Amino acid sequence: MPVEEGTVLWTPSAETVRAANVTRYQEWLARTRGLSFASYHDLWRWSTEHLEEFWASVWEYFDVIAHHPYRRVLDARRMPGAKWFEGATLNYAEHIFRNARPDAPGILFRSERRPLAAWSWAELRRRVAGLARELRRLGVGRGDRVVAYVPNIPEAVVGVLATASLGAIWSSCSPDFGSVSVIDRFRQIEPKVLLAVDGYAYNGRDFDRTAVVAQIQAALPTLEHTIWIPYLNPEAPPPSDRPTTRWGDIAPDDGLLAFEAVPFDHPLWVLYSSGTTGLPKPIVHGHGGIVLAHLVHGHIGMDLKPGDRFFWFTTTGWMMWNVVVSGLLTGSTIILYDGSPGWPDLDVLWRLAEETGMTFFGTSAAYLTTCMKAGLEPGRRFDLGALRAVGSTGSPLPAEAYAWVYEHVKRDLWLNSASGGTDVCAGFVGGVPTLPVTAGEIQARALGAAVAAYDEAGRPVVNQVGELVVTAPMPSMPLFFWGDTDGRRYRESYFEMYPGVWRHGDWIRITERGTCVITGRSDSTINRYGVRMGTSEIYRVVEAIPEVADSLVVDLTALGRPSVMYLFVVLKEGVTLDEGLKATIAARIREALSPRHVPDAIYPVAAVPRTLNGKKLEVPIKKILSGVPLAQAVNPDALANPEALKDFEALAARLAAEQSATAGGAG
Repeated sequence: MPVEEGTVLWTPSAETVRAANVTRYQEWLARTRGLSFASYHDLWRWSTEHLEEFWASVWEYFDVIAHHPYRRVLDARRMPGAKWFEGATLNYAEHIFRNARPDAPGILFRSERRPLAAWSWAELRRRVAGLARELRRLGVGRGDRVVAYVPNIPEAVVGVLATASLGAIWSSCSPDFGSVSVIDRFRQIEPKVLLAVDGYAYNGRDFDRTAVVAQIQAALPTLEHTIWIPYLNPEAPPPSDRPTTRWGDIAPDDGLLAFEAVPFDHPLWVLYSSGTTGLPKPIVHGHGGIVLAHLVHGHIGMDLKPGDRFFWFTTTGWMMWNVVVSGLLTGSTIILYDGSPGWPDLDVLWRLAEETGMTFFGTSAAYLTTCMKAGLEPGRRFDLGALRAVGSTGSPLPAEAYAWVYEHVKRDLWLNSASGGTDVCAGFVGGVPTLPVTAGEIQARALGAAVAAYDEAGRPVVNQVGELVVTAPMPSMPLFFWGDTDGRRYRESYFEMYPGVWRHGDWIRITERGTCVITGRSDSTINRYGVRMGTSEIYRVVEAIPEVADSLVVDLTALGRPSVMYLFVVLKEGVTLDEGLKATIAARIREALSPRHVPDAIYPVAAVPRTLNGKKLEVPIKKILSGVPLAQAVNPDALANPEALKDFEALAARLAAEQSATAGGAG
């Protein structure tokens, strides 16, 4: 029988509640602050209404290592521009190693090319110290940028920690990104050093990226040195005659690993979140904000403890990779996998869970849904005795996928569905191990995240879909966008709709029980399998194809179905959209950007609808294709070419008819 949204699928045992990190934190609050809360939701309310008191308690509870004390927790509750923990100095990498267990594994790693291997915490520290020494030799210091074109391998973890230890700034891209995507990102932040691989393996195939690395090197005028990681071929020569050090020539260092003490708001890394126009936004996060946010997220949001084995399927181009690295803050072992989640079969990650004794299995909603549709039964095929939690993010997880996890993975399991953003590199809503899991719903709002659903008038609503907003500052909100000197792009990205209130761009419904349902993107930014990307990136590639005159792309995401992306092309006169041209377009997108950017379907249209000032009509077209009547989706009088809507109306009617026929057949 179908499972309805809100059906209780799991209730934590008394022992689970007792052992949960959030329970220990509440006991500490009672003991040291005299605070008592009847429920998690009461604790959440206190954490957002008494913001300064909450974050001060986090600082004390986790015994943050500060080389200089802070003067005050927060200067003012304003957004943007809030100043946190002024005066404090600290270092992210120092906090990573404070919970090190020298003889325990820090990293477990497997890929399509490498068998399962383990690095002890001691080995990880030696390698970080060795790379930090090499970076210092190359002149890298506080504020310099180190970028990486690397897959999800231990060398990447070494890279970010060595960079952070020096007070330098890290940024990474996955090697399935083409040169256009990478250069658009890295050129903005003017890096000094590049870490790069010769290629990667995916779906049983090797992909040589040597030529792409050479293109990246040539396009970065500030680049002084490359650290070459021959991943596919140990004998692979460097991509050019530019100054290069081979990874194997960097000896691990048994000496002291030093940590540069930097201000709380000193930049730690740059992540990228694309808007609908212009280059990808280079989002800068600080050492202090990430330390605090990830201590809360890892310990309380994911209930990680020393001895846990924490995995999330990700690439180095997604914020979840940064979250995986921060799993080390809890003393857990982190598990890395580089390769396809579907090769040689869909069981590959479940097999990894058995092999590693995984306790926390993190993945995307799309992967869980795919496993469900394929009829997989991981709980029957593999020994998942150690597994106590499954995490899901990237897109909404439908109720039937919740049920599949409990029926076919494990009965006694905490399903931690969460939603956050690259923008804060943390969660807004997520799991709580002391609360029941209900089908199709995220358990609660995250501590310290003042999340609400707003209607169009800016009023909070309950049991009604609204804009996901955050009404009070969070320490991990971006310090700034790189190059956004006057802050205009930052303000326009989050605060244009509701001044002083962060609008994230998701639709959310918050129930009277405090559970949450994310129903998709409210703007036209595309979110493919957890990676946000801008339409402008796709336009630059597609419209460079000689046969294409113009283009429009929309992503239709709804609860219960995976992302569906449609690309519409206006062709040059005399050109037909045959299968060959479709294949050419897909190949160009895959090569220049990534496989995630490739659309699910390509349609020819007579023209792209535009506003009077020339902007493409992305959001209204998305609404029309989602079934919103034309009169409600767009005002034709505001268009330069209203006749261009006809093709999209016709397609919307066709899609609706197909969906109706499918539903009728299923009945």
